[in-house]
Amino acid sequence: MSAASVLARPKPAARQHGLAFWMDRVLEECDRASVEFAADPVHDLRVALRRCRSMADGLMAMDPDPSWKQMKKSGRLLFRSLGELRDVQIMEEWIGKLASSDDPVAMRLLQYLAARGAHLKQQAAEALHAFDQKQWKRWIRSLSRRAARIRSGSLIFQHLALERWSEAQALHQKALRNRSQVAFHSLRIGIKRFRYIVENFLPEQHQKWGGDLKELQDLLGEVHDLDILWATALQIEAFTEPESRSRWRARIQDERSRRIHRYKSKMVGPASLWPVWRAQLPSGKQQDAATLARLKLWASFLDPDLRHSTRVAQLAVQLYDRLPARPAPASVTAGEREIVRAASLLHDVGRLQKEKNHQKATYRLIGRLKAPLGWNTAKVRMVAAVARYHRGALPRAGQKALADFLPAQRQAVIRLAGILRLANALDGDHSGRIRRIAVEETNGVILLSAEGYEPKDRLAEEIAAARHLLEIVYRRPLLVRAMDPNRRSRKPVISRHRALGPQLVRRS
Repeated sequence: MSAASVLARPKPAARQHGLAFWMDRVLEECDRASVEFAADPVHDLRVALRRCRSMADGLMAMDPDPSWKQMKKSGRLLFRSLGELRDVQIMEEWIGKLASSDDPVAMRLLQYLAARGAHLKQQAAEALHAFDQKQWKRWIRSLSRRAARIRSGSLIFQHLALERWSEAQALHQKALRNRSQVAFHSLRIGIKRFRYIVENFLPEQHQKWGGDLKELQDLLGEVHDLDILWATALQIEAFTEPESRSRWRARIQDERSRRIHRYKSKMVGPASLWPVWRAQLPSGKQQDAATLARLKLWASFLDPDLRHSTRVAQLAVQLYDRLPARPAPASVTAGEREIVRAASLLHDVGRLQKEKNHQKATYRLIGRLKAPLGWNTAKVRMVAAVARYHRGALPRAGQKALADFLPAQRQAVIRLAGILRLANALDGDHSGRIRRIAVEETNGVILLSAEGYEPKDRLAEEIAAARHLLEIVYRRPLLVRAMDPNRRSRKPVISRHRALGPQLVRRS
C-alpha cells in the first residue's frame, strides 16, 4: 500500500457509532499514522483509541468479562505512546499562533520540539509495531457481540451518565475553589468522561448537549495545552531576558484567561449547564430503579438462570413486606428492602465459577463491585453478606463475612439472609410455580401461605429446611402451607408440616 493511498483514505462519516465501527477505525488509523506520524493521523488514531477505551470503560461497569480490561490496557499502551508526540505537535501549532517565525523564543522552542518530536516518532513506531492487531480483531468480534446485549439510550446508561455528571460537577467545584492547573486539568478529564458516556450511549441527550460538551472540553483542553507550553519554555530555558519572558507570559495568560472566562460563562451562575443536564438524568425512584437494573444486568452475564433469581427477588420482597418487623436503629433498617432485593438478584452470580459452594464465590464477586451512585461500600458489603448465606451453613459469629459489621448490622444481615434463604427455597425447583405468598401470625406461630405449594413433594422438604434461620431470628415456629385459591373468602388450608426444632434443623 502506497503512502499516498493510505493518507487519502476518507474520514469517518458524519454518523459515527458502535464499538465495532471504532475498533475497526483503530486499525485503519494505525495504517495512516504509521507513514509519517503526522499531526492529523496521530490525532485521528488517538480519537479512535479513546472512543474504544471510553466505550469499554462504560460497558465493563456492567459486563464483568475480563476482555474489556485487556482491550483497554492494549489500547492504553499505544494511546500513551502517542500522547507526548501529540503534545509536541499541539505546542508547535500554538507557537505559530502566539509569535512570529523570527521570534527568538519561538525559534528556540521550535528547535527543541523538532528534535523531541523525531525521538517520540521513533518511540511511537515501536509501540505501533508492538500493538497486537490480530488480538484486536478477535476482540472486535467477541466484544461487539457482548456490547450488543446492552441497549443504548437505556435507563442504565442514564444512571452511568449521572455518576459521571456527579464526578465532573465535584471537580468543577474544586477547580473554582483553588483555581490550580491540576484542578482544571482534572476537571477537563471529568467532563471528558461524562461527554464520552453521553456521546457513545445516549444519542438523544448527545443531540442536545453534544455541542456544549465538546466546546467545554476543547476550552479546558486548550488551557491545559497552554500550561504545558509555558512549563516547556521554562524547562528548556527558552527566555534569555526578562522582557521576553514577561511578553510570553502575558500572551499565554491572556489566551488562558479568555478560555477560563468562556468556561465560567457557560457553567457558573443562573445560566449554568450543570442543572440543565442533571434535570434530564434519573432522580428519586427512577434512580433507585436504575441502580437495581444495572445490578441485574451485571448479574445477567454471570447467572445461568436469571429468571430464577428474578422470581426469588420478588418472593423475598413479599416476605420482607409481610413478615413482622424487627426493632432496630433507623440507620440499620434504612434501605433494607433494597438490600434484600439486590442480594436476591445477585445471589447466584458465583455459579459461573463453580456450582459447589457457589455462595462463597458470589460473596467475593459482589464484594469487589464498585458502589453505584447513591450507595456506599458498607451497603455493597451488606448485599454480599446476605447473598453469602442464601444456602449452605448457617451464619455464625466470628465468620469473615460478618466480622466487620456492628451488632445491629449483623442481626439485620442474618434476618435478611433468612428471608433470601426461604425465598430461594420457594423456587428451589426453578419452576416458578410459587409466585404469591401471604403471612400472618396466630398464637405465636408465623403462618406462611404459598400459592402453588404442594406439601408432599420434594420442594416442601427444601422449604422446611430453609425456614429454620427465620425461626431462629423470630424465635417462633414458621409453618408453610398451601394457599387456598379462594383465600379472600376462606381460610387457607394448613399443611401438615410442623416447624422443626432448632437442633433437628441443624442436623438436616
